[in-house]
Amino acid sequence: MTGIHYLDARGPDGIRIYAIGDIHGHLDLLRDMHERIAGEIARDKPADWRIVHLGDLVDRGPDSAGVIGFLMAAVERDPRNIVLAGNHDVGFLDFLTEPDPAGLFACHGGRDTARSYGVDLHVDYASSLARGHRELAAAVPDGHQRFLRALPRSASFGDFFLCHAGIRPGVALDRQDPEDLIWIRNEFLRHPGLHPKVVVHGHTPQAEPEVLANRVNVDTGVFHSGVLTGLVIDGSEKRLMSVRMA
Repeated sequence: MTGIHYLDARGPDGIRIYAIGDIHGHLDLLRDMHERIAGEIARDKPADWRIVHLGDLVDRGPDSAGVIGFLMAAVERDPRNIVLAGNHDVGFLDFLTEPDPAGLFACHGGRDTARSYGVDLHVDYASSLARGHRELAAAVPDGHQRFLRALPRSASFGDFFLCHAGIRPGVALDRQDPEDLIWIRNEFLRHPGLHPKVVVHGHTPQAEPEVLANRVNVDTGVFHSGVLTGLVIDGSEKRLMSVRMA
């Protein structure tokens, strides 16, 4: 299987791509990022553009509900705004369907998401779990759930493949397991070889963005670093951009 090296990779002709890492409920930084991107587009006037959000919209941050609402409006306003699913987004939906006190949502930031919908969620006891689940299911608008359920798990532009977590090495891009696209770590992160396309992903937070021969990780752990990072692809030009909490 032949592969593409980051240095040789190109975006599609005439389309600038912005790929934004894990947001985790930080509406303020998402707004800042969109304002910066809008300013660049107005200044540079690229022929076309896409803004791709790499998933994990919810959990751990202060306003997951606001992030979903913001992105719903962005997609409605212009479908060149693209939102991919992350494992936390799927975990939120799983909890709404069947509340698991040991699941991803309950154990890794779901209480922050619930609070953004006005629900104080406790999962320590069966009675409090059931009550919190009922309140949260009633508080989350149907439109938010439909939006999350419809999110694709990957997108591809030029020599770049975008997804939340990564890919299974050695498997064709069009045959990837949807669960790997939102969950995989070690097999992907430790793979030294090139992939059919350069993979742009989040999911595994790092102190700094990782730019490697076969992948780019733009998850800079916004929930503890206060830094939201993206990759800009414009033909052969690739660059990073970040916004930070004041």
